[in-house]
Amino acid sequence: MEVDCNPVELPINTIYDSDPELRDMEGADVKDMRLEAEAVVNDVLFAVGNMFVSKNLPCAVDMAYINVEIKEGTKYCLELTDAGLRVVGFGFDQVDESCCSQYHETIYSLLDSLSPAYREAFGNALLRRLEALKRDGQS
Repeated sequence: MEVDCNPVELPINTIYDSDPELRDMEGADVKDMRLEAEAVVNDVLFAVGNMFVSKNLPCAVDMAYINVEIKEGTKYCLELTDAGLRVVGFGFDQVDESCCSQYHETIYSLLDSLSPAYREAFGNALLRRLEALKRDGQS
C-alpha cells in the first residue's frame, strides 16, 4: 500500500485505519519507513551537505527514499527498506533500476563508504562529545 510521503499531512496511525489487515495488528511491531527515514536524516544531517526524505518518489510502509548530497558535492538517492540502505541513483529523486549497490545496515556505514568528509565530520563530532563528557565528569 502506498501512502503520501509527507508525515505532516497524515496522522501516524493512518495505515491502520485504511487497511483492515493492518488494523488488527495495531500495537504490533510495524515499521513506517517514512518515520525511519526522517530519523536517519536527523541523525546525520550535521555531517553531510544536504539530506532530506524525497517528496517526489513513492513512499510506502516498507520503503522510503532519501536524497543526500555529501560534503564533497556528489548527490545520491538512497533507498531505505527492512534490508537496510543502498544507493539507487546518482542524483536527487533519481532511481536507476540497473543500480546494484550493496545494502548497508546503517546510514553510518553507507556514508562512511561514500564520503571521507563524512567520516571526518563524524569523528570530530564524536571527539567533541567525549571531551564534553570528560569536562562534565571533572566538574
